Amino acid sequence: MKKVSFHDVVQHERFNTKVITYNELTYSPEAAYQKYKVTRTDAFRLLRPYLQSRVWEQAKAVMPLTLYLVLFQILILHQPIKEASIIFGGMLAVIIGLMFFMEGLRLGLMPFGEAIGNKLPQKSTLPVVLLVAFLLGIGVTFAEPAIGALKAAGSNVDPNSAPYLYVLLNHWADTLVLVVGGGVGLAAVLGTLRFLYDWSLKPMIFATVIPTLLITLYSMQHADLVHIVGLAWDSGAVTTGPVTVPLVLALGIGIASAAGSGNQSLSGFGIVTLASLFPIIGVQLLAIYIYHTVSVDEILALSQFVAETEVDWYEATPFVEIIAGLRAIVPLMLFLGLVLLMLRDRLQNGQVVLLGLAFAVIGMIIFNLGLTYGLAKLGGQAGGMIPGAFTGIESVKDSPIYWFSMGIVITVIFAFALGFGATLAEPALNALGMTVERLTNGAFKKQTLMMAVSFGVGVGIALGVAKIIFDWSLAWLLIPAYLVALVLTVLSTEEFVNVAWDSAGVTTGPVTVPLVLAMGLGLGQAVGVVEGFGILSMASIGPIISVLLTGLWIKWRCQLRESANLKAEAAAGHSHS
Repeated sequence: MKKVSFHDVVQHERFNTKVITYNELTYSPEAAYQKYKVTRTDAFRLLRPYLQSRVWEQAKAVMPLTLYLVLFQILILHQPIKEASIIFGGMLAVIIGLMFFMEGLRLGLMPFGEAIGNKLPQKSTLPVVLLVAFLLGIGVTFAEPAIGALKAAGSNVDPNSAPYLYVLLNHWADTLVLVVGGGVGLAAVLGTLRFLYDWSLKPMIFATVIPTLLITLYSMQHADLVHIVGLAWDSGAVTTGPVTVPLVLALGIGIASAAGSGNQSLSGFGIVTLASLFPIIGVQLLAIYIYHTVSVDEILALSQFVAETEVDWYEATPFVEIIAGLRAIVPLMLFLGLVLLMLRDRLQNGQVVLLGLAFAVIGMIIFNLGLTYGLAKLGGQAGGMIPGAFTGIESVKDSPIYWFSMGIVITVIFAFALGFGATLAEPALNALGMTVERLTNGAFKKQTLMMAVSFGVGVGIALGVAKIIFDWSLAWLLIPAYLVALVLTVLSTEEFVNVAWDSAGVTTGPVTVPLVLAMGLGLGQAVGVVEGFGILSMASIGPIISVLLTGLWIKWRCQLRESANLKAEAAAGHSHS
């Protein structure tokens, strides 16, 4: 054995062999090539901090809502949680599933979006770029965790009371999601063009909202289409989740930066708004088509046939959740891989990306199981018991628990607090707040935005719950609210318009949507209304109005300050003269 100098270590390192540690005074080839053995205990110790942070990140979004619903049911409604152990297991599955899915999104799907966004404009024509953006919009909609909650809502609809809502959510469910995806795809195309040509968002909002309101008015004129309105407007809120927004934005911003165009400071805004509005139009047009081609008698006959038919093994849990998880991720993964292959490009760290894609599939399956046994059960149970505060129902003993007016007030306050607290806990809102504070040079504080959005969502959910309790027409709530939003849009600057209209998208996370949907449907069944949709759509318009009003207040305050400064300067100049 010979002594090893620093020069020998450096020379040896150049040939990719093992680095000599401080304590090694001698050198041998066997020691240089010796592999470290990592035990399971060592691996666990290395991974534990990483896993703890990821689990805690998802638990922060899930647990406050869960505890709030549980405590409300026990302390205010004086009712025990039914099937508590199953719901607890389901909520754990939601946390673990979201952890795997979000990690898979970061490691597997996002690199695809960024790579395609950067390479596509360099190697393809604009029509091809827009076609890929459109198809990607459809693919990411199927991959949204919350879209499963929308499809699952069909089992609660009575075909005799709302035949076209029933057939849309049951026999046309895949077509429904495809139409919603088409709306998101169209939003991705227009968003990409906006990135490239730096278009203003205001005209696009008017060109989208006005036709949406007109179609809604048309649907309100037909008794069988009235019940579709809530579903259509809620479907817009479901689409802007943790898959759609990051992936489509990664593609659009990548295209804009590769083309050397676009207003980079505002490039992240606008696409969420369009992705929320286009599906509303699509779903209502699909409902109108079914209305003119399928009779009520055919729907009732079909529902009777389905009721008498035995359920196939692949339509029963847990197989239906597994198949749904595979159908959501695998086609999107194959599409992105095919596009990358056509571009003759390769992903860096391919093994990590494949691991991420596996995580995304596993996470989606576990999340779907958690949705079935946790979120949907808890939301439906809470929604079904809330009316016990103000009216007599079978599921709540000694109901009504309070006199009517008091019970209504408690229910509305509960809904407001649920929306306010759930939104304040959204990680996406925190990120949006930091971005807005930076872009406005501190004029629009992060905390101000978070409070404005949370307040708007709280008021929206409270109004949505009141709509179900009193069986109000959703259109007569939405149309005036959107007209107010359009007037405020005219008065506001482009920056605040971008922020306000996109702020609705950050409120509809993968936990909030299934919980609120299940709660609304459970509440609707308990009070005997035909359908319980509409809460999510009210939760979307609420923050738009509240943020636009806050923006106008900030603008007015800045103008007053500037005016005071100019007067002070003029007075100082006058005294010097």
